[in-house]
Order: sequence, then C-alpha cells, then structure tokens
Amino acid sequence: MSFGWTDIQMHRLKELNVAGDDLCATFDNESDRNRAFQELEKKRVRREREHLDRLLDTRFRPRRCQLESQLVSALTCEGFTQVTTPTLISRKDLARMSIDRNHPFNDQVYWVDSRRCLRPMLAPGLYHLMKDLARIRPVKPIRFFEIGACFRKESSGGRHAGEFTMLNIVEMRVPLGSRKARLQSLAEQVLSAAGIDAHDLVDESSEVYEATTDIVCGPEQLEVASCAVGPHPLDTAWGIVDTWVGLGFGLERLMMAREKSPGIGKWCKSVSYLDGIRLTL
Repeated sequence: MSFGWTDIQMHRLKELNVAGDDLCATFDNESDRNRAFQELEKKRVRREREHLDRLLDTRFRPRRCQLESQLVSALTCEGFTQVTTPTLISRKDLARMSIDRNHPFNDQVYWVDSRRCLRPMLAPGLYHLMKDLARIRPVKPIRFFEIGACFRKESSGGRHAGEFTMLNIVEMRVPLGSRKARLQSLAEQVLSAAGIDAHDLVDESSEVYEATTDIVCGPEQLEVASCAVGPHPLDTAWGIVDTWVGLGFGLERLMMAREKSPGIGKWCKSVSYLDGIRLTL
C-alpha cells in the first residue's frame, strides 16, 4: 500500500506553489509521508520568503502589475488608445447586451440597486465609445482598448473569480475578408507581450455573443480570451454599422498560463496573496 499527500497537505503545498512530480509523490507509510511533507514545506516556505524579499526590496511591482504595463506598452505602440469606462453600468445597457431579467447570465450580476450593477464585462462602455467615435471620425481608423475590473457571481473553482481584470481590444473598420486574420494577429501580439508562446483557437458558443473564437493555452486548454467580430446582431441596439474585431483577455488567466499555475486565486486582487505568494509563511 502506498500513501499520497492528505487533502490538507496537498492544499498547503499548492499554496506554496509546489507543482509537478512533488505533488504526485507516494510513500511506503504515513510516517515517511509526514516527514517528507515537513521537509518540503520548510524548503518551500524559505523559497517563498526569498521571492517576497526580492519583490519588497528590488522589484517593487508584482508580476501581475508588470503584465498590465507590458500589454499597455505593446498596444499603444501598435496605435491603440487606452480608455477607461465606468465600473457601474445601467440595467438598460446590460439589456442592450441581450442580458435581461430572464437571461441565464442575469443571475451572475452584482446589482447595486434596481437600476445599476457592477459591470460583468467591459463591452457596454466600449460599445458607447464605438458609436460616438464612429460618428466623430467617419473615415479614419478607430483602435482602442481598456483594462479594468469586472464582477460576476461565478461558481467556485480554480479558473473563476468574483472579481477579475479584463483587457478588451476593439478595432473598427477592418475589411470583412480580413477580420479573422486580424484577430489572429492581435491575439499573437498580446500573447507575445504576455510571454506566452503556444496557443490554439477554438470556436465556441456564447450566451451573450452567440458564437466566439476562444484562445486556449497549454495541455489543460485554459481559455485566456474570447473574440468576436462585427457586424454582429448586438450592434443594432447600439447603432453600430461598421465592421469590427474585438478580443477580451482575462489578465489573471494570462498569469495562470504564463506561470503554469493550477489556480486563479493567487493572481487576483487579494489580501491573502502578494505576487502569487501565500502570506501564511
């Protein structure tokens, strides 16, 4: 009979960023297992303390914050303008995204009062900008992006969080025959800036956009982005007539893919983790 880690031991090792063969170790008896756990935990705590010291003494910015700066730099160098839109959005704007009281997605929304909610996506604010910028600049290219917090009552799990950060990219007036190629090009630019090489494109159904092209990474096929193109049925409610491509990346998912992390929690806004380091050291 062989003995693996207990559930409590496994949880603690994952907190300390243990991965690979160390998580799959087996032992002849419980005593050997517990001794090995104590040694491994001590070693990993020391390593995590060293990482924390480097952050506080020399790096000063968590990797998640550095990633955001890298993405901003890459996109502005490509001619995209950074924008910010409100975190509170109206029920009317959510309805324009087809999310009414009867929509399954409605149950995931954090309502502030009867008329407003915390945005579950960046799209409503960006649609407003698409309409106005298309009117003001009827011929010239329109390229912009936003990085901001979104909120959803997600099911518990290693890939979902109630608060997360999205990067949404919009480019309008892309020729009809070039939209897919442009999506691919923009996806590669973002992933390159994030330090991620391998990825696949997968067509998926969507509760909001009907159909999307998702970007997945690694053997776990972790979804890091969803992409859509217009004209789209949602455009009518916003008065949009131009062609467009749009990409929405989850920054915490990008961190998971780059760092080969099994869980999203250590990359979210947190008082328990700092730069992926569990603070119960």
